[in-house]
Amino acid sequence: MYRFKTPALAKAFYASCVWSKPKKENKVYLTFDDGPHPKITGEVLDLLKEFNAKATFFCVGENVAKHPETFQRILDEGHAVGNHTYNHLNGFETSKEEYINNIKKADKLISSSLFRPPYGKIKSGQLKALKKDYQIIMWSLIAGDWDISLTKEQCFYAIKGNLKSGDIVVLHDSEKAYEKMIFTLEKTLELAKHKGFELAKL
Repeated sequence: MYRFKTPALAKAFYASCVWSKPKKENKVYLTFDDGPHPKITGEVLDLLKEFNAKATFFCVGENVAKHPETFQRILDEGHAVGNHTYNHLNGFETSKEEYINNIKKADKLISSSLFRPPYGKIKSGQLKALKKDYQIIMWSLIAGDWDISLTKEQCFYAIKGNLKSGDIVVLHDSEKAYEKMIFTLEKTLELAKHKGFELAKL
């Protein structure tokens, strides 16, 4: 069974990471991984503007290098950005030195104290080395928009049935996730507005 909500065991293992924000603030935090992409991120930004929403974009360094104008638009429109490594590295399959160096390479383009490990996979030694310079952001709710086994309706229903104040939600502004993501995003923006949540950046 697909896990849309983060298991408690994962939160306990990575207890120093940020999985959610205080519930009392009545805010929801939309985050986007793997961009920027000129067309897809552009459509995301258009929708966010339409709903007067802010979000956080965890960008891959090589994509920032390819599409600097889209990255700049994210900043110009008041959203937050975070580091997602330069080459979308899997921490479980990468040495600590290579992983840290790759993140630092991305930091030259992204310049953020926020970091999210691709796939949510990071070794304890990597995490320990990064904590002094970065806030490690995970998530409490993930739509599964990249998963070919899920329909766009299933992705949204996962959000609809679970969304609560303080949630950090993951979507992907990538070609692989595009159709499901854009459907889920629009429906989630409508849902958050209906529930009276402020959509805020981290």
